[in-house]
Amino acid sequence: MLMAEHTMNLLDWCIMAVYGVGMLAVGYYFARRTNSTEDYMLGGRRMAPWMVGLSLFATLFSALTYLANPGEMIKHGPMICSGLISFPVFYLVVGYWLIPRIMKYEVTSAYELLEIRLGLSVRMLAAVIFLAMRVIWMAMIIYMSADKVIVPIMNWPDNAVIYVCITLGIITVIYTSMGGLRAVVLTDVIQSFILFGGALLTIIVVSVHLGGLVSWRPTEWAAHWDKPYFFHNPVDPDGRTFFAAFVSVFCWYVCTAGSDQMAIQRYLATRNAKTARRAFLTTTVFGGLVTLFVSIVGLALLAYFQRFADLLPQGKSVSESADVLFPLFIVKVLPPGIRALVIAGLLAASMSSLSSGVNSSCLVINKDFVRRFSSRSVSQKSDVRSAQRTSVVIGIVVVLLSTVVGKVPGNLMAQLFRTINLFVGPLFVPFFVVFFMPRVTGRGAFLGIWASIATAVIVAYWIPLASVCAAIFDKPQWAQTNGISFLWIIPGSALVGILVSYILSLANKVRSA
Repeated sequence: MLMAEHTMNLLDWCIMAVYGVGMLAVGYYFARRTNSTEDYMLGGRRMAPWMVGLSLFATLFSALTYLANPGEMIKHGPMICSGLISFPVFYLVVGYWLIPRIMKYEVTSAYELLEIRLGLSVRMLAAVIFLAMRVIWMAMIIYMSADKVIVPIMNWPDNAVIYVCITLGIITVIYTSMGGLRAVVLTDVIQSFILFGGALLTIIVVSVHLGGLVSWRPTEWAAHWDKPYFFHNPVDPDGRTFFAAFVSVFCWYVCTAGSDQMAIQRYLATRNAKTARRAFLTTTVFGGLVTLFVSIVGLALLAYFQRFADLLPQGKSVSESADVLFPLFIVKVLPPGIRALVIAGLLAASMSSLSSGVNSSCLVINKDFVRRFSSRSVSQKSDVRSAQRTSVVIGIVVVLLSTVVGKVPGNLMAQLFRTINLFVGPLFVPFFVVFFMPRVTGRGAFLGIWASIATAVIVAYWIPLASVCAAIFDKPQWAQTNGISFLWIIPGSALVGILVSYILSLANKVRSA
């Protein structure tokens, strides 16, 4: 852990306390105005598109991304930023191809529409994949926020991580379970601006310390950055390239926006496809701006720690410390007050994602499992209370899991893709089939999802899998083979799943004929 040069003073604690109390107050306010499950889960389907758009941005842009982007820029260079070019492209695809199709269905859970076309087994599998993906995601958010930010900043011992995880989870679950989606959306709006402000404040402080904006602008390609290859990096299979970054970001946004309950729930909270598209435009614009600013934070921090190398962890270089430089800067450099605002930005990123994850997971459990297989009629009040209890249970599971995650190899960006983003492609496969492939059967789609999962695991864990196979089959040369970049996990798995779904469905129809 990092040793804090500054300590939290009274001003910092006051700002943090106001932030925490404010989030709880929002939950309490909407708890008193929630009368039905429609209000609790979808905000009555009448929420303002700009608020929904900011909420979706804050949901998808978690603290993991907030920390990972600067570290990625510092260690590997700006190749990952080529993904920003994909923003207008995926907006057109999602806004004009996916959202109109989604909004045709009068559903609450995204996975209800899969049963309509592909059957119950596909719906259940998709719902389980979503829950597994988002539970792991929320656990990683809590763990990283505690281990990389809060504990080092407070200069607490390592064993304090578990207590921070519990506290952060409890606060988020309380206001989420009380107020439902409306509380989540409003807190997300507040947290979106805090996120942006935290990145902006960091850039300003670095500029003041180094003598202006021009002082930290890179004038040459850093020696430790990945070489700027376009298609493939022949030196490092995990190396970033322009094309891989573009395709990966494009596929992540399209797959997430077109299959993830957290995204689809936001569209359904608006009046129609037009307002949902406006909400997604807000998500895209704000997401692009904050991604750009947080990446610029990485460049600013790189210049700062190259100038003040004595602040680095002992025996570590700038590239080796890339993922901890942002928290380190907060600890050692930021003055009181500003430090608390940036910490609040990191907490905002964590809590906005956690609240959305808990709310969406609660909806899926209630609609796709509890209500789907229960014939018992209940009152609206009882249904809301059941949803609130489910939110609490999800929060407990996530907090417990957060104490054991965080052991996947690679830098923070690679860890995200090999854990949280592992099932993004497989989850999108049945939705693509429903929207664009009427000839695919439920059985074909079911097997296609499993083929997609297998592909994602192989791409993500090629090296350890190759080593195991080499030992089993006594082929040591297999262990020397290089895989492909983790950036291909989502596009590769989605493509394989779609193709397998189509081919198996076609073969089954030919055999039946």
